[in-house]
Amino acid sequence: MRIGILGAGGMAGGLGAGWARAGHEVMVGGRDPGKAAALAARLGPGARSGTLAQAAGHGEVVLLAVPAAAAEEVLAAAGAGGGALAGRPLIDCTNAVDHERMVPATAGGPSMAERVAAAAPGAHVVKAFNLCHEAVWRMTPPAFDGEPLLVPLCGDDPGALETVGGLVGDLGCVPVDGGGLVRAGALEATMVFMVGLWFRGVDARSVLPPLKYAFGSAGT
Repeated sequence: MRIGILGAGGMAGGLGAGWARAGHEVMVGGRDPGKAAALAARLGPGARSGTLAQAAGHGEVVLLAVPAAAAEEVLAAAGAGGGALAGRPLIDCTNAVDHERMVPATAGGPSMAERVAAAAPGAHVVKAFNLCHEAVWRMTPPAFDGEPLLVPLCGDDPGALETVGGLVGDLGCVPVDGGGLVRAGALEATMVFMVGLWFRGVDARSVLPPLKYAFGSAGT
């Protein structure tokens, strides 16, 4: 599959490396051509670089992997406002964080995923990969205590969700239905809350009970 990546930072490198290893044709597009070319070289022979517009045109699936503050500018440069991504899955892994208060910077307004969708009319936006640090995506595979990492997906188009779910599987992870794009804001807020716990030295996984106890004592 052809994957276009908008961005040349850590998330682009972590996810792009996994997909290149899986045999996908990856094109990295960045605002800094030299940085995009350097990342493509690190990803291996299955990757190359280009402009943001070229990466958008290359991808049967497109990953938006830039700081949230730059998302709309990057999408505009890629031609998304004119419909360049219409009809294709657009993966949004961005997080907009108010670091002073440790709350979503989008609180009280549309989620980042909804803003991405507005900036890319016709694209099938899927919120995914936003819960983990870039280093997690460099693991081969991301697994903990023998269990594969679950990756929630929020989106409205069944075909796009199936495609992105396949890319999750290519990383050695398991896709999870997180609901429609309207629920992406909850997924973004989850990331901010959990990071706040991690900064305090709390293992965020220990906050919630196992599934069998989620609604009361097991067996009751």
